[in-house]
Amino acid sequence: MSKQLLIYNNAQAVSSQRHLNWSIKSKNDYSFASEANSLPLTAVEFTAASEDFPIVFAGKDNQIMPVVVMGMRDNQNLFVTEDGKFDGSYIPAFLRRYPFVFSSSDDGANFTLCIDQEFEGCNQDGKGERLFDADGEQTVYLKQVLEFLKEYQAHFVRTQGFCSTLNSLGLLEPVGAEITPSGSEEKIKLGGFMAVNREKLKAISSEDLAQLFNNDGLELIYTHLASMRNFSKLVNKMPAVEVKQEDAA
Repeated sequence: MSKQLLIYNNAQAVSSQRHLNWSIKSKNDYSFASEANSLPLTAVEFTAASEDFPIVFAGKDNQIMPVVVMGMRDNQNLFVTEDGKFDGSYIPAFLRRYPFVFSSSDDGANFTLCIDQEFEGCNQDGKGERLFDADGEQTVYLKQVLEFLKEYQAHFVRTQGFCSTLNSLGLLEPVGAEITPSGSEEKIKLGGFMAVNREKLKAISSEDLAQLFNNDGLELIYTHLASMRNFSKLVNKMPAVEVKQEDAA
């Protein structure tokens, strides 16, 4: 299976037939996300994520979702170090659920738990946490994984509702960023995302404003807008000079 869902290489449905003797050895290694320059975020994560990352919006129509920006170039994650450590105070739930993920073939009516079988921690040597016991029943570990993903999915659905409201009120507009890394004359342009327009926010009706306030949407909007200052943090995390090596003649 080709790479999917940003960080998953080979997601397959978890079953007692296929994975009866499988165990998962957790590792504090986020190398699997080293080429993800943005990741989805749920609304409940805004406050924690805003300490580190710019929070913007991506997608279109009913597929708009918040994302955290982690790199200024394609395939660049400035928060994953060369040895796979995560250099940030908050790790988004999208990463913390790895190597597990829900998939759906009926527009979210039902979900199937999947696992990235190429995760290095997958093994049949009994290392780490087993997925099933000898009788094929889910272990406590697997039940905890399912609960975490159910909670994540619930937050995901609520976040979709928030984004739908922003879209219906016409508050989102395309924005971009242009930076010049220290020690370089190159200008890097980052686009393809949206932000709330402050003037449009001020112009909405008192009824819509009250609804945003009562649903905590107003707090989320201002957290998003304040997080945009973190683009400067991304610039500061970039190498002073990025040297392109060429093959010797």
